[in-house]
Amino acid sequence: MSDPTYTPPKVWKWDPGNGGRFASINRPIAGPTHDKELPVGEHPIQLYSLATPNGVKATVMLEELLEKGHKGAEYDAWLIKITEGDQFGSGFVKVNPNSKIPAMMDHSVDPAIRVFESGSILLYLAEKFDEFLPTDLAKRTETLNWLFWQMGSAPFLGGGFGHFYAYAPEKYEYPINRYTMEVKRQLDVLDRQLANNQFIAGDEYTIADMAIWPWYGALVKNMVYEAAEFLEAHTYKNVVRWTDEVAQRPAVKRGRMVNKTWGDLSSQLYERHDASDFELRTQDKLEGEAGQ
Repeated sequence: MSDPTYTPPKVWKWDPGNGGRFASINRPIAGPTHDKELPVGEHPIQLYSLATPNGVKATVMLEELLEKGHKGAEYDAWLIKITEGDQFGSGFVKVNPNSKIPAMMDHSVDPAIRVFESGSILLYLAEKFDEFLPTDLAKRTETLNWLFWQMGSAPFLGGGFGHFYAYAPEKYEYPINRYTMEVKRQLDVLDRQLANNQFIAGDEYTIADMAIWPWYGALVKNMVYEAAEFLEAHTYKNVVRWTDEVAQRPAVKRGRMVNKTWGDLSSQLYERHDASDFELRTQDKLEGEAGQ
């Protein structure tokens, strides 16, 4: 049986109850829905985020900078609960008028600088601390090629494949097939690139890896959409090899925990304000203290 057809009206009308997992927070207009200022901690960098693939990019980068000894990269990570609409608070909209996580304020300069969009955050921090972005023109350009590849490709993975395969209220063959084909093509692009390179942009670990790993690494490890078998993810052997290698980095292990509110309690660090939080403030510790 073919999918039922849809004839668009002459003028589209918004139906707030259009179904789907995120229907309650999707709307066709921008701007704040309520007044709420953002908290500000003691560190130079203030991050407002959630541990989605886009959020993980920023926390991995900050942890990698701290791993290299950059004290100026100390940060407070505040939890933004997107399913509850925190991103539409007036304070958040001032930092990111697009109301998407992650968003960041750099208070080490006066006036403070706002940085939004995950790729912009990675590039900003790479240039600020002169790390994870090669200075050689050819290598720098290759890194940026792949950074922007991810910016353009991931919406097909998340908003396309992920939505229709995992989140849409009804399953339809045409959009699932359309976006499955594109995601498998993207995985093949990565697999071919990684066949001759240790990391995405060559032999150096860069912001290109930090941008791509949270999306495509999670995909092949069945951590998003539960689609690894459907996509035959194990056949992209070079992507799997790279995914496993990046996952072993200490900063990556820490970064993926920050602002996480699901999974094993020991992997959830709702907020991060100090390096000791990874040992003392994970959710298993907090809930254990509360139960005593």
